[in-house]
Amino acid sequence: MAYAPCLLFDCDGTLVDSEPLLAAEMANALSAVGLPFLASDYMGEFRGTRFRHIVAELQSRHGQVDPDHLETMEVEMRRNLMRRLETELLPVPGAPEALAALAGHPMAVVSNGPETKIRASLKSSGLAECFDDRLFSGYTAKCWKPDPCLFLHAASVMGHAPEDCVAIDDSIVGVRAALAAGMTVIHLNRYPDAEETPEGAIMISSMFQLPTIVARLVKARRMAVSFS
Repeated sequence: MAYAPCLLFDCDGTLVDSEPLLAAEMANALSAVGLPFLASDYMGEFRGTRFRHIVAELQSRHGQVDPDHLETMEVEMRRNLMRRLETELLPVPGAPEALAALAGHPMAVVSNGPETKIRASLKSSGLAECFDDRLFSGYTAKCWKPDPCLFLHAASVMGHAPEDCVAIDDSIVGVRAALAAGMTVIHLNRYPDAEETPEGAIMISSMFQLPTIVARLVKARRMAVSFS
């Protein structure tokens, strides 16, 4: 049987261009409860990080906020974000084309976000049919990147060893998680002037490049097997 690695895609910033919307809603919500936060803070320091970890870090810098206020704020923030995802969200340039070209591979989404948000994002951007129910959320698995456990969980359920998986992620948090899981990692570095790809990962700057890189990996693996 021909070798076809399992492709594990991050969602936000990799498949869908949701991060500017998420950053804007976070800035509004966090600042409203007394935790100063700009959209640029998310894009610069916290991209890909679990929301509760962001809140904890901001509280360590600016002081504690009443837990009830935080819970109300998060519910309202996620409600506002879902409305925007349904009407404003677009796929990352090149993502639909890459998924179509790679349709022969087993593939899934592995995201720190809630499953409802993943589903809404994929549906709104027209990518849902590429994955069906092959969605792995940190909130469902109860483990989040940068811990490798979410990627390992996804690989296990998909029936693939970690070394037979290729993870595609735009965030440093996700790249490090997949590297720690022992996977081949492709870093979609959309900000190469500001962000350095971790050692051991393959950098691309556009999703249009992905099919070519995956084809090279498959070819290299086949050659290695033939000479073993």
